[in-house]
Amino acid sequence: MIEFDVYELHFTTPAHLGDNRNDYGISLKTIQSDTIYAAITSCLAKIGTEIPADGDLGCAISSLFPFYKKEIDDSPVYFLPKPLKQTLPKLSKVEKAKMIKKVSWLDVGYFEKSINGTILFEDEKEIDDINGEYLTKENIDKDFICSKVSARVTVSRNYQEDAVPFYMDRVYFKDSSGLYFIAKGDTMLLERGLDLLQLEGIGTDRNIGNGYFTYKKSEKAIKLNFPENTEMVMSLSMFIPESKEQLNGLLSKDVAYDFVRRGGWITTFPHNQYRKNFIYAFLPASIFSLAISEPCIKGIITDLKPDIEFDEIKHPIWRSGKSIFIPIKI
Repeated sequence: MIEFDVYELHFTTPAHLGDNRNDYGISLKTIQSDTIYAAITSCLAKIGTEIPADGDLGCAISSLFPFYKKEIDDSPVYFLPKPLKQTLPKLSKVEKAKMIKKVSWLDVGYFEKSINGTILFEDEKEIDDINGEYLTKENIDKDFICSKVSARVTVSRNYQEDAVPFYMDRVYFKDSSGLYFIAKGDTMLLERGLDLLQLEGIGTDRNIGNGYFTYKKSEKAIKLNFPENTEMVMSLSMFIPESKEQLNGLLSKDVAYDFVRRGGWITTFPHNQYRKNFIYAFLPASIFSLAISEPCIKGIITDLKPDIEFDEIKHPIWRSGKSIFIPIKI
């Protein structure tokens, strides 16, 4: 059994977490590992902390996953992403298959079953544990992460131009719920950066009060039993391979993955008008071929600083593709 340290983020304000389309009308409900890693690195630079030349803060982190907690002193229900590949039973009723398809998150107990090769829902009584996107035996509010769209306007500084309306989707966390991540390695710099990041907020439109949170290292660790004699792994973070050769070594007929383009705008003034270079990264819950008996870290941290004339930007712009991999039995 392996224990993971957990960092909980309790949001004190709503958040707008932009997607790749830069659409204010849609907000994501979670944060990827490379996003918060970049934000922490930026905070460290602001307070004058020396960042290693390769951008490595000494640890790898998972993406942020949801947890449910009714009262502040209650024991949290941690959720982990459903693997992108798993064996499912044949069901006689279409409506039950639709319910299963909607499940995106498994509590620790069900996640442990899944990574050890147990076929979920073979016992149809388990379908009763589906709460919207979440599979858990605990009593939870299935809408503990919800969003609300509100109308706003952009007012031009030119009084002759009309105000332009737009809609913003903001995410709210009910009760004492929030997002969490796990870390593997030396977390000293990580925690130093989080100390400032919680005051600066994360996501967009922080100047109007979005994205502020408090964090704590949870007293409750996540404990998982991993399968033995397996040659497959699952990623818990955004993953950027070190090389084409490394990626080829992780591929086989049994893999299952998804990937997205990562980039965005530079946030450092006065370079806000420039876009970062972009790179493709594999999403958490992707399945690759690798024989390991305990969690490991794979991937690289890369510099997305654009090639700008006169080299106006003097610092690197790090994007972390270091991922925590865990054994999984398919």
